[in-house]
Amino acid sequence: MNLIDEEYTRHPFYGVPKMTAVLKRKGHWVNPKRIRRLYHLMGLEAIYPKPRLSKPSKEHRIYPYLLRRLSINRPDQVWAADITYIRMKHGFIYLIAIMDWYSRYVLSFDFSITLDSDFCVNALQEALETGRPDIFNTDQGAQFTSHAFTQELKNADVKISMDGRGRVIDNIFVERLWRSLKYEKIYLSSYHTVSEAIEDIGRYFIYYNNERPHQTFQYRTPAEVYFEGFLDREAGLKADSSLTPAVLH
Repeated sequence: MNLIDEEYTRHPFYGVPKMTAVLKRKGHWVNPKRIRRLYHLMGLEAIYPKPRLSKPSKEHRIYPYLLRRLSINRPDQVWAADITYIRMKHGFIYLIAIMDWYSRYVLSFDFSITLDSDFCVNALQEALETGRPDIFNTDQGAQFTSHAFTQELKNADVKISMDGRGRVIDNIFVERLWRSLKYEKIYLSSYHTVSEAIEDIGRYFIYYNNERPHQTFQYRTPAEVYFEGFLDREAGLKADSSLTPAVLH
């Protein structure tokens, strides 16, 4: 499973046949049936070109994708969430992160040993304590289409957007976050306990937000971009409000 995770992180377009062939070339004599079973356990979809840690529930509503041709030019315009597999010395856990698309700032994250929706809802509630996005984008997984998750967004008056099935580019910035996390932290570590993994990954996100420079932002950090953009918007709102009395008069 750890080898599959590494190969899939590098090549998210690998389905079961290609992954089977790659592992055989590395000396692991596995068959497609076993790889398919492990894909299912890890939440990887063999047909579509991106990790899908849950399948849509037929009882849940699927929302349209709202980001196509949308110009994202400020913080809290679009947030996105995704779930990934985190390997440990013995076993694994799941991680959800919620990110501001404009700045790549990680607003919240949470962990679980199962793929129920509770830890996703917890992360969403924590993120909503910091602000409100106009749009919230996810894949079509059962956790994100669940009533508990979507109702939190509706209560906050947030528009819900969901990726087209199998479109890795629809949530590309969170996918890049997973690659950074795994290559810069997970694959260099060996977690013996869940608490050890939670503490270390928590430290990584503090580093990612506040210290790790991004070339896209002229080597500023996500925190700098997020909060500078937020302050600029607040200043603009104050300037607009200062003109309102004259306009009304």
